[in-house]
Amino acid sequence: MARTASNMLPLGTVAPNFELLDTISGKKVGLEQCKGSVGTLIAFICNHCPFVKHINKELAQLGKTYPEKGIGFVAISSNDIENYPEDAPNLMKQTALAEGYAFPYLYDEDQGVAKAYDAACTPDFYIFDADLKLVYRGQLDDSRPGNGIPVSGKDICDALNALVAGESVNQMQKPSIGCNIKWK
Repeated sequence: MARTASNMLPLGTVAPNFELLDTISGKKVGLEQCKGSVGTLIAFICNHCPFVKHINKELAQLGKTYPEKGIGFVAISSNDIENYPEDAPNLMKQTALAEGYAFPYLYDEDQGVAKAYDAACTPDFYIFDADLKLVYRGQLDDSRPGNGIPVSGKDICDALNALVAGESVNQMQKPSIGCNIKWK
């Protein structure tokens, strides 16, 4: 497995706007529809990556827990489907349904959104506050396939809980590690 780290977009960066196909509903969905009243979590993921498969259960659970606390949730796949057909939109929908995603799973066909966010790997996480300013970027937690550390979502939960409580998010953040985004 390739191990690519997040690029760690500067904190305070305003979330780039987007409108992409939601593979679950078949409709175009934009940042405004995904935005939460307290904050917004954007996850760059894909179907085939073992790092994403490793955290899918926790990601699905977070996507059910935090929207009721005012956190918008969305996942985006930007991979080249010509060379990685298992990441195609019809299979994204199957994965979303199988994993129980309660959030949109968007397809970034031209990879423009991944480039705008400087996304580097799957999974790659970004949390924005109510004003869509970046307060967290990096890993879900310290667990990786094969390292024996249980998946807990600790880093993301700590950041989300601080945001929900109206507290500052800890600026000591670790980059995510995963498969590189499959660029065209």
